[in-house]
Amino acid sequence: MLKVNAINSNDNIIYHIDVNSAYLSWTAVKLLQYGREIDIRTIPSVIGGSEENRHGIILAASIPAKKYGIKTGEPIYSAKLKCKELVVYPPDYNWYVKSSDALYKLLNEYSPKIQRYSIDECFMDATHFKENYMRTAIKLKMRITQELGFNCNIGILTNKLLAKMASDFKPKDTVHTLFKKEMPLKMWPLPVEDLFMVGRASAAKLKKFNINTIGELAQADVNLLISKLHSHGKLIYDNANGIDNSEIRKSNYLEVNEIGNSTTIAYDVEIMEEALKILLSLTESVAMRLRKSNNLCGLVVVSVKTNQFAYYSHQKPLKSNTDCTSVIFEGIKEAFKEIWRGEKIRQLGVRVTKLCSNQYVQETLFDFEKSEKQRKLDKTLDELRNKYGKESVMRSTFLHSGIKPLDGGTGSDQYYPMMSSIL
Repeated sequence: MLKVNAINSNDNIIYHIDVNSAYLSWTAVKLLQYGREIDIRTIPSVIGGSEENRHGIILAASIPAKKYGIKTGEPIYSAKLKCKELVVYPPDYNWYVKSSDALYKLLNEYSPKIQRYSIDECFMDATHFKENYMRTAIKLKMRITQELGFNCNIGILTNKLLAKMASDFKPKDTVHTLFKKEMPLKMWPLPVEDLFMVGRASAAKLKKFNINTIGELAQADVNLLISKLHSHGKLIYDNANGIDNSEIRKSNYLEVNEIGNSTTIAYDVEIMEEALKILLSLTESVAMRLRKSNNLCGLVVVSVKTNQFAYYSHQKPLKSNTDCTSVIFEGIKEAFKEIWRGEKIRQLGVRVTKLCSNQYVQETLFDFEKSEKQRKLDKTLDELRNKYGKESVMRSTFLHSGIKPLDGGTGSDQYYPMMSSIL
């Protein structure tokens, strides 16, 4: 445990709270509350979609399941080949949101500045606990376990970036620190792909320059990184050196950075027209959620997984920010036509990103009247579907097609009673 003198007097103290195997843990807590005697975290179990309908991708796995080599993202079929006793539970996103809300409510007892980074992650300004930052974090972690029923990692740093890195350290269910003096020992030896904001493509490019660890990236020529990776090169160079000046933005809602849906298809799609219908059904659902979030998008992304499990995606910028279903679909359609290589398709996905508030909509003079009519139509359709059901109003192209008019979504609309007196 580091002493307080590891922190300068003008440093902030930031906690990053990250729920361990959130979907599986939250499902386990729900089942225990409903009277189940076995904690599914203690047996080989996973959270995943329907194997019968080929929605069989693993979203979370228990520690006993991971011991069989089962990983997040792999098909349930292959996981069951590794472990015949594997138990599969469906996701329940409504329950997960309630669990996330309960965590946020508890954290509010400790700090007025909390940023919900994702459904299972929060940043918290704990500068006022500077003299007892470690003791407070341990007590907080214990309360989360005792009162909410799930475990978490807490990373403690002087900025958000390092706090997030520390919360990813092993072992899990632990409090970790990563102050700048600890970076050469704790962070720099890690593989470069472990660094926040370094994806597979960036990691592959860095390795071509013999940059394999975070430490090698931190000591690399920043001008070379900028010349090869542009602004992203400077960003990941700063991240490797622990440089982050972003503030905690107080938010009492789940932040939305992007909105997306995907669907695993019950048969192999080989025809362009059929693939576009499926993409349209996904776009309908995504656009509804985008409007509900009071955001506009500036970039659309389409993803494809083949029947051989090859995965690729392609993005397309829009001419202006929008929440219009038809405009978003035009971008999705163009992106798909550019990316699809003609293989048999097992899974399709749609995402919208580069979100901004819909408070101000900038339209061109010629498009204004058309856009305004479309916006009113979309709003009316949303109201009808919310009141009478998603399939109460549908496009004629979906009639007798066998394709859902709105596919994907955020889980069941079924209501579940509150867990104990908290969830």
